[in-house]
Amino acid sequence: MHSPNLTDENVAKIRDLFPGCVTEAVDETGKSRLVVDFDQLRQELSDHVVEGPQERYRLDWPGKREALFSANAQIAKTLRPLRSESINFDKTSNLFFEGDNLEVLKLIQESYLGQIKLIYIDPPYNTGSDFIYSDDYAENTSDYLLKTNQSDGDSNRLIANPEANGRFHSDWLSMIYPRIKIAKSLLRDDGVMVISISDREVAALKMICNEIFGETNFIGCVVWNSTKSVTNTALISVGHTYNLIFAKNKNYFVENRSHFRLAEDGSGF
Repeated sequence: MHSPNLTDENVAKIRDLFPGCVTEAVDETGKSRLVVDFDQLRQELSDHVVEGPQERYRLDWPGKREALFSANAQIAKTLRPLRSESINFDKTSNLFFEGDNLEVLKLIQESYLGQIKLIYIDPPYNTGSDFIYSDDYAENTSDYLLKTNQSDGDSNRLIANPEANGRFHSDWLSMIYPRIKIAKSLLRDDGVMVISISDREVAALKMICNEIFGETNFIGCVVWNSTKSVTNTALISVGHTYNLIFAKNKNYFVENRSHFRLAEDGSGF
C-alpha cells in the first residue's frame, strides 16, 4: 500500500539515458543500492572537464574525465568525397571513410545516429609494440604534433605506447573510451557492437562497456581460436582472442529470440 517510489523511477530513467551515471553505493543503513553518480552526470551535461572525486564502484584511470570530454567535444571538420576514387558514387550503398576514426565517428552522427545495426571493431591490443591515437583538442596544429612526435609527417596523429610508459593502461583506456561511447550512439535499438580484444585489456574493456552500455546489455564473450602457432618462451602459449558482444537494447533479443534460433534439425548452422 505504498505510493510509487519516484526516486527509484527517476534513477531508472537516468540509467536508460546515461548507463555510466548510475552506480552502486552503500546507504546509511549499510545496504548497497543504485545511485546517481552526479559527478559523472555533470560531466555528461558539460562541455568542459569537471572535477569532484568520490568513492564509488567503477573503473577509473588518470585522464578518464578528459576522455569523456573528448567524446563530447565538437570538431570543426567535414567529410570530403573522392569521386575520382569511387565506383558508382551516386548510387552505391557502400561507403568507406578514411581518417581519424574518432573524428569520423563524430561526423557521421549527423546522418547515422541510431541507424547502424552492427559495429565490429578490432582495436590495438595494447601489446606495447603497437600505436594508439593521441586525442588533443587543445593544441592540434601540425607543428605541435610533429614537435611532440604525435604525427608521422602525414598529419596522422600517433604515439607509441611502450612498456616504459608509466600510463601504459591509461593511454589505451583514454583512446578506446570515447570511440566506444560515440559508436554506441550510432547503433539502432536492435543494434549490436562486437569488439575483438586479447588478454591484455579484456577485463578493463568489459568494465568500460558495462559503463557505456549498461552491464544488463552484455550478451556474451566469444572466445576465438585465432592462431595455431605456439611458443616455448611463454608461460602459457595463448592462441585465442576474445569478442565482447554488447547490445544497444538486450531486451529486444530476449523478446525476439525465436528469430535467432536455429531450426530443430540444425539447418542454417
